[in-house]
Amino acid sequence: MPTNVDKYFTFEHLPPHLQEVSKPIAELAELMDKSLPDGAEKSTGMRKLLEAKDCFVRAKLG
Repeated sequence: MPTNVDKYFTFEHLPPHLQEVSKPIAELAELMDKSLPDGAEKSTGMRKLLEAKDCFVRAKLG
């Protein structure tokens, strides 16, 4: 996984019940990072994906 994506989308440090929420998003982030050209829209999309991941993890915390 590229450094920027790895920096923000890591999940290994989380307990298993939170990893199950975070891991698929990290995988999607990696796919998008590899398949899309760099630019403003990609940066915005990655930021919003990170915001979504944070919300989903908090939702799992309940």
